[in-house]
Amino acid sequence: MSIQSKMIVDKDFKLAEVDPRLYGSFIEHLGRAVYGGIYEPGHPTADENGFRSDALEAIKALRVPIIRYPGGNFVSGYNWEDGVGPKEQRKRSLELAWWTTETNQVGTNEFADWAKLAGAEVMMAVNLGTRGIDAARNLVEYCNHPSGSYWSDLRISHGYQTPHNFRTWCLGNEMDGPWQIGAKTAVEYGRLANETAKAMRWVDPSLELVACGSSGSNMSTFAEWEATVLDLTYENVDFLSLHTYYNNNDGDTPNFLAQSLDMDQFIDSVAAVCDYIKAKKKSKKKIYLSLDEWNVWKSQGSSRAEQHWQIAPPEFEDVYTLEDALVVGCCLISLLKHADRVKMACIAQLINVIAPIMTENGGPLWLQTTYYPYMHASVYGRGTVLHPLITSPKYDSRDFTDVPYLEAVSVYNEEQNEVTVFAVNRHLKEGMELAVDLRSFGAVEVIQHTVLEHEDLQAANTRSNPATVLPHNRGTAAADGGRVSAQLPAASWNVIRLRVNG
Repeated sequence: MSIQSKMIVDKDFKLAEVDPRLYGSFIEHLGRAVYGGIYEPGHPTADENGFRSDALEAIKALRVPIIRYPGGNFVSGYNWEDGVGPKEQRKRSLELAWWTTETNQVGTNEFADWAKLAGAEVMMAVNLGTRGIDAARNLVEYCNHPSGSYWSDLRISHGYQTPHNFRTWCLGNEMDGPWQIGAKTAVEYGRLANETAKAMRWVDPSLELVACGSSGSNMSTFAEWEATVLDLTYENVDFLSLHTYYNNNDGDTPNFLAQSLDMDQFIDSVAAVCDYIKAKKKSKKKIYLSLDEWNVWKSQGSSRAEQHWQIAPPEFEDVYTLEDALVVGCCLISLLKHADRVKMACIAQLINVIAPIMTENGGPLWLQTTYYPYMHASVYGRGTVLHPLITSPKYDSRDFTDVPYLEAVSVYNEEQNEVTVFAVNRHLKEGMELAVDLRSFGAVEVIQHTVLEHEDLQAANTRSNPATVLPHNRGTAAADGGRVSAQLPAASWNVIRLRVNG
């Protein structure tokens, strides 16, 4: 028995062009993301600079366009000067955000080198916790000014004649959170962020700047924080950040699979606040959104209190299951459905820390279940998002009503002459007959129907069993003129790629 769903895709129903930065990620000096993740001198695959080549290849396959660095909570106590210059002269620091010892063997220049190898831009963050305007403007000068000033010439003396030219910068991180070093009220942060933005732009007028939104929609100050911060920074910033994480720690899978509806609501709410301030200021400028932390995060409550000051200890190394991959897929669809407003997003994080890629120190690398929907969306979700008209049976869960069993979106890549349908069947027991109407494109043919599924929702890829959950290309999608039919297995992620022939 199968449930029935329909989807109409019209080439004239355009939502927005996908900004490639929608598929960004995040690397923080936390756990083994840097040390033991992207950087491990002495590893059998390490290059001459200590970067793990196996990690680099897995990341390059994701086509990650932008990576946020160096934090995260870490940045609110970070002195960037500690991470530049001769490595043997760099001091070790007590890192208060995660209670570890930071060796500073990887800093701004090393990360810039690595990002180039990975084919990614850097979304640089400045410390507005313990520091402020002066450190931020000096860092911009160090990174982006050609030469002839103290900080740019210092960069040159460190072996980097050509500026890094980082364009996108975060003005601090989660500054409303009491866990944050140097947490601030909305007025304190908004004033500091605005003055810092001015100074940074006076050094380099080409910068794109991201102001901190609330740490999450569950914060008591949510929405009022956004409004106050934007009221104080509106003309000097381009983006407002959003952070959200999901988990199924209470074991309610139907409710868990519906949590991308919370992401929809979150995005819509923040966009509404941005537009309120736009109207209040009678401005012609539109603030866009940067959802620069999102993921499934199960281990949020873990503590390092008894093990202070280790160097790169394992932290938040969640093992992801098939159901986690389905939620990640639903969230990617949600981001695409809001591509008119969300221009940047960062799955947090990229390697070892709540990540799609895992490594063993001195040992192998393996890919988690969540790697695959992320890769599929990044590789095939480039082009124009089309408004889908969807008919699907629905269900109610503990926190959500009218949850469609079919979560789907379509992207038209005119350059490649391809339409891609991303679809999740949320039904845990029954397959789904999906009928897609693409008559406006004329005749289409199926290139490939990729499916991620497993009979066990809790199945995961591990160091000892890295191939338990893998995508296959045995999907049943078939085309007849401008119509496509496909069987979506129960609890599955699907990528249906179509070539336009009409």
